Amino acid sequence: MIVRIMGEGQARVADSCLEQLNELDDELMAEVERGDEAGFRRTFTALLDRVRELGEPLPDDALEPSGLILPAADATLEEVRELLSDEGLIPSSV
Repeated sequence: MIVRIMGEGQARVADSCLEQLNELDDELMAEVERGDEAGFRRTFTALLDRVRELGEPLPDDALEPSGLILPAADATLEEVRELLSDEGLIPSSV
């Protein structure tokens, strides 16, 4: 799957890695719902770092459709809250 981190670019992440990302997404969703700013920042950073670690960066000139778009690293808790669906940032159907 192609994952885009806003402001950074795209990476190809193996479908077998999605469970790891979903675990972080579930934790992030709970922290956002509680308004836990410190927990949110820690988990959101961990989620983006995991995408960077697991993903193979695509060239800057590659324009492949993204299966998942994540907010930029400097997104606030409120900005992420607005983007959350009932399933978090990463839908289970992905």
